[in-house]
Amino acid sequence: MATKRKLAAMAPMEEEPVDPADELTFLALGGGNEVGRSCHIVQYKGKTVMLDAGMHPAYDGIAALPFYDEFDLSTVDILLITHFHMDHAASLPYVLTKTNFHGRVFMTHPTKAIYKWLISDSVRVQNAYSSSDQRTSLFTEAEHLETFTQIEAIDYHTTHTISSVRITPYPAGHVLGAAMYLIEIAGLNILFTGDYSREEDRHLIPAEVPKGVKIDVLITESTFGIAQHIPRLERETALMKSITGVLNRGGRALLPVFALGRAQELLLILDEYWSKHPEYQKIPIYYASNLARKCMVVYQTYISAMNDNIKRIFRERMAQAESASAGNNQIASAGPWDFRFVRSLKGLDRFDDVGSCVVLASPGMLQNGVARELLERWAPDQRNGVIITGYSVEGTMAKLILQEPEQIQAIMHRGRGAGGGGRGGPMGKEGPGAEKTMIPRRCSVQEFSFAAHVDGVENKDFIEEIGAPVVVSTMRPSDPTLQNVGRGDDKSISADLVV
Repeated sequence: MATKRKLAAMAPMEEEPVDPADELTFLALGGGNEVGRSCHIVQYKGKTVMLDAGMHPAYDGIAALPFYDEFDLSTVDILLITHFHMDHAASLPYVLTKTNFHGRVFMTHPTKAIYKWLISDSVRVQNAYSSSDQRTSLFTEAEHLETFTQIEAIDYHTTHTISSVRITPYPAGHVLGAAMYLIEIAGLNILFTGDYSREEDRHLIPAEVPKGVKIDVLITESTFGIAQHIPRLERETALMKSITGVLNRGGRALLPVFALGRAQELLLILDEYWSKHPEYQKIPIYYASNLARKCMVVYQTYISAMNDNIKRIFRERMAQAESASAGNNQIASAGPWDFRFVRSLKGLDRFDDVGSCVVLASPGMLQNGVARELLERWAPDQRNGVIITGYSVEGTMAKLILQEPEQIQAIMHRGRGAGGGGRGGPMGKEGPGAEKTMIPRRCSVQEFSFAAHVDGVENKDFIEEIGAPVVVSTMRPSDPTLQNVGRGDDKSISADLVV
């Protein structure tokens, strides 16, 4: 009998067929093996959740979209937008107007408020900086505004049930309003981080680990792979040394930034440094973004969603304002976003480009707009400097200039020389074989990473703290030490294949 039991134990077991509905499927329509156009699909028990709807900053038109034609969007029950950045939210109007999607869309209140302005601004910039034969608009501003009412805004830590799927957003750090989503389908708990940061900075709450919840599947970003960030204090010191070094030699410092996100953190750093160093207070700091100027009201509105540092500054300045206005009916404007040494630059036509200055200008990838125009204007002068502070996507000018090329291509009309004024605009389309207009690059180029993404150590610690038995990681393609499990060419995976 013992022999029979032993033989029976050694005999191969026949595996029962698995119902496809019992398998968790993860599909990357974009942002799987690249940074840009993030869009992921999770399917389980007949339910489909779509995560983000971005566009790739290095491409134009249809080429910038996730691979929507590889998936039937009519099957999507819920679309969750993690945050307002273009590579995560910019193709949402396209999804809502040009595809057969008819699910429900959710994002947090701050995300929705900023998203409205951000997409409108993007369409206007595209129209302003593209000649008529180059324009490949995927949707109009009117279409974007018409679809805005379809978006449902929700708060952190609130649970919503849609078509038997429960969703709960948690703070993700990264930018104001950014959310991780806990998704429960038929008792299976899935946590999608989106872009997230665990770092304590000047204004954001770091990413939060859901308490009292057993996570079965964790889907996480790892933009920086296993790289480790330099400690924040060291980065800030090095950044200010670089900026003041440019100013001390009589140059202009250009910091290309996303209009909203890390730019606000950098403004807090600069304003604080200027307040402590009177020798630089005569040198202006400009923030060249009409969009950011409009959206600062959102930052002022959602101070309660920020960290204790911002709340403390708000209380202190309000107390100062009340004290100063004692006996008056009016209370002076005061708050953490009322900068003392930063000026809003409404446009380059109003910019007196004389002498040293610091300019934070969008877009962060230097593809067009004010940042690109200032780059082309200032690049030939060796006194000037370009300082990259965010993540640079492959194929963009921000990535190219880090290689310190001798020349860069001019796509804007030239002003009156390397330091002079003159309003730029888009150059005409160059036909096949047409000679490109190149300008010398003599300005210095440096990089200090203030991108609000976890590094390898922070990501590892977060994964271990979550303790999910299954982890899906969307990663940068240039890191051979990590295995990628999502691709932008319609490759799906089952949960038991994920590492």
